[in-house]
Amino acid sequence: MLYADCRLRPMAEEDRARVLSWRNQDRIRVNMYNSHVIAPDEHDRWFDRAMKDASAVYRIFEHCDRPLGFVSFTGLDRIHGRGSWAFYLGEADAPRGSGAAMELLALDEAFGPIGIRKLCCEVFAFNAGVVRLHARFGFVQEGLFEKHHLKDGEFQDIVCLARFADGWATDRAALMTSVFEEEAA
Repeated sequence: MLYADCRLRPMAEEDRARVLSWRNQDRIRVNMYNSHVIAPDEHDRWFDRAMKDASAVYRIFEHCDRPLGFVSFTGLDRIHGRGSWAFYLGEADAPRGSGAAMELLALDEAFGPIGIRKLCCEVFAFNAGVVRLHARFGFVQEGLFEKHHLKDGEFQDIVCLARFADGWATDRAALMTSVFEEEAA
């Protein structure tokens, strides 16, 4: 995967149906707080609010101009310089390494144009692969909410992670080689 072939672009009206389709996939819903199948009218209300929300930024991840995933930055607090984020690959056949590429671009966006100093996220403890991916990108565990969220009849633990902008430029340079191997060769 080449860096030049990947980008985050603003979510737009033409993404409305695609994002609903992604949100309703079983493999996506299993890792979300709200895991019910989303009705079109519910999605439309969310989408309309999202497009106007000044405290959030929504992006679509593309590889070779093909939409593959979704990134959200929410609760953006300009005074304290922090916010939360979430992401997922909507396309099951996304090229290998797409998740890492999306995370690198998301951190560039958070610590660049968005301009926050601290990016936070919450991950179900059972989603160990994503916890490891975030650790690879410098996220550290700041807490654990034990038996915090009722999902499918069982209370699940939530891992609280954060990454600071400090050191991102250095970490980014090292990560570029592993995320975009073709360009490093």
